[in-house]
Amino acid sequence: MTESVVHVVVPAGIDDPRRPSGGNTYGRRLCDELPNHGWAVHENLLPGTWPSPSPEDRQRLTDVLAALDDGATVLVDGLIASAAESLVEAARRARLAVLLHMPLAEAEPAAGHVERAVLNSAAAVITTSEWTRDWITAHHGVAAERVWTARPGVDVVRPAQGTRSGGNLLCAGPVAPAKGHDVLVAALAQVADLEWQCTCAGALDLDPEFVESLTVTAARAGLADRLEFPGPLTRSALDDLRSHVDLVISASRREAYGMAVAEGLARGIPVIATSVGGHPEAVGRASDGSVPGMLIPADEPDALADALRRWLTDPATRRRWRHSAHLRGKDLADWSETASIVAAALQGHQPKPDPGSANF
Repeated sequence: MTESVVHVVVPAGIDDPRRPSGGNTYGRRLCDELPNHGWAVHENLLPGTWPSPSPEDRQRLTDVLAALDDGATVLVDGLIASAAESLVEAARRARLAVLLHMPLAEAEPAAGHVERAVLNSAAAVITTSEWTRDWITAHHGVAAERVWTARPGVDVVRPAQGTRSGGNLLCAGPVAPAKGHDVLVAALAQVADLEWQCTCAGALDLDPEFVESLTVTAARAGLADRLEFPGPLTRSALDDLRSHVDLVISASRREAYGMAVAEGLARGIPVIATSVGGHPEAVGRASDGSVPGMLIPADEPDALADALRRWLTDPATRRRWRHSAHLRGKDLADWSETASIVAAALQGHQPKPDPGSANF
């Protein structure tokens, strides 16, 4: 089979172990899988402070685009595309596809005019959740027939062992205000009378003052020896940690999908997550209609504390959620399925329903 060529433009830190993120993981797995679906991948690792680029950063992108042949297929990560006006011009001579995780304008409305122009000039926009698809069609007016949804895949792994008490808790993601770690700490303080240990695995250097405030708050609440912030973990280290986790928690204020949630469910680990963005899709429902955990409002530590108390004190709840999580994990798509949707989008086929879209 003759391979088509796609030029993939992604942030230079895609493989940086100090910056593990859902977007970086998605980009790397996609580049690795697309050759199995008929696409030769030419990676362009773009340095810079995207999505707040310097003039030098913009020039680097301009140079990459100028080197493309007319009619070339180029897939640009949304972290770059949402702030790159030059892509509008590039779309006139190349087939532009944008891989959009979280709309930049959802958090920064002032950036909306650039993002809107880029997305509407693209031949295809690939979103990582139906929530993102719906957001850009409603707020940016992107034609639905040019938008594909390719949710992140998961790996087939052995189920987590867990414990009888359910007290091994995990929150995975960069420690920053958007991820709601302050809400998590406040909720954990309310269940300090119960037995638990919580690991918050993720980058600590995005907002050092925020991290410092968390550690101070935890110490004042007497949680310092029960709440761990180990920093970013390698994928293998995180997999080892998940093998003994009982419950995944995501207190995010914004979330395009929630790869940490899906990766936990793939191991049969129940979740408590906020009902924001794409979280309801990631949590979904098991094949028997049950929910593998609980969705709660964002910014409400009392609601999170109540959910944690229910999990930690009620064995029946733990049995139901674990059973549901095992069923839900079996329904999640793998990375090959994700790449097959992206490959079809690059080829210009008509969008088709995302596998598993009925399970939320």
